[in-house]
Amino acid sequence: MSTTEVGGAVTLAFDGVFVVDGARTPFVDYNGALAGVSPIDLGIKAGRAAIARAGVDPAEIGTVVAGNMAQASFDAYFLPRHVGIYCGVPIEVPAHLVQRICGSGIEAVSQAADAVALGRARVALAVGTESMSRNPVAAYTHRGGFRLGQIEFGDFLWESLLDTSCATTMGGTAENLAKRHGISREEVDAFAARSFARALAARADGFFEDEIVPVADETFERTGYNTRAIRLKVRGEPVREDSHVRPSPLEALAKIRPAFGGVQTGGNSSAVVDGAAAVVLASHDWVRAAGARPLARVVAAASVGVPPEIMGIGPVPAIRAVCAKAGVALAEVGRIEINEAFGAQVMACARELGLDEDKLNVNGGAIAIGHPLGATGVRLVVTVARELRRRGLKYGIASACIGGGQGIAMLVENPAV
Repeated sequence: MSTTEVGGAVTLAFDGVFVVDGARTPFVDYNGALAGVSPIDLGIKAGRAAIARAGVDPAEIGTVVAGNMAQASFDAYFLPRHVGIYCGVPIEVPAHLVQRICGSGIEAVSQAADAVALGRARVALAVGTESMSRNPVAAYTHRGGFRLGQIEFGDFLWESLLDTSCATTMGGTAENLAKRHGISREEVDAFAARSFARALAARADGFFEDEIVPVADETFERTGYNTRAIRLKVRGEPVREDSHVRPSPLEALAKIRPAFGGVQTGGNSSAVVDGAAAVVLASHDWVRAAGARPLARVVAAASVGVPPEIMGIGPVPAIRAVCAKAGVALAEVGRIEINEAFGAQVMACARELGLDEDKLNVNGGAIAIGHPLGATGVRLVVTVARELRRRGLKYGIASACIGGGQGIAMLVENPAV
């Protein structure tokens, strides 16, 4: 593994690190069937599924890295540790949390890959998990008391969408990109309609079946420790599919009111959902000894900074940096995932990069599937790796813009090509 800075970007190249396999829960709409479930338990569910699919003995896992944003339960401080413990990882194995907002999932995979590349662990578990429904209603100034009539609470989920450095909401940053690139409302709605159509086609083809682990009422036990549990909103009804994926023709999307005074609406922006995703990474030596057929090789990763007011453009320099680090031309990349935080934002990235949109988000994106902040990046890595395998393509990229003005990207390779 080597790390360099290229024009402000921090890039990493990995040697002999593989994604053995991965899994995710269904992504379920805000206040839906998963609304009462702690992100810790969603993470445990995804982690256990990834470990089972990878055929790994949890005792072999040498580190746990988790990505998460909102403190959505009173035991949130323990999130990465509890994910590891209840996934069966040895008690002696440490765990830590990463937070890079919408890039947290890719960052978790990157740090887990880093640990494997450096020989700190032969096998690592990377998990991304988020409950948007359980984002708290918060008060930050009441420890010292309050005066009459001055009790203030805020909706953490809503208030966190405002970047106070530039006084711009996340949706506002997408509107800025729409203006800069001359992107119309009709174009953004058409992009969103395609995202829904592609996700529906992927579901009909069975693409998501091997990616999603159904979620039902379940308990998680570890000898000597208290039992954790998933209890769904509707008892006895397993959740098997992403709930936001639905027929969404252009005519229907065109009727939705603007959310930020411009081209973005609730229909052409990422869906607010709950969910988790996980991958198991391992060294080349472990893969060879186990006779495993890994899903992908992790080639390189990059993170960059961009102006906060156009944070959505972050994937552009991140993708360029990761390709430069790996010595791979963008034209050689067969599939690209750019997280669909906002339709105009992805369109601006595609235009700046000159992307062939037949390679972009071919199974739909977050507009249709949803964007649970800490989990999305892990899903993107799993999705693009599985798509490479399905199509017999060599290289794929998972990338995301990041609130506050950052971008992140990871380049993976199909080891079978």
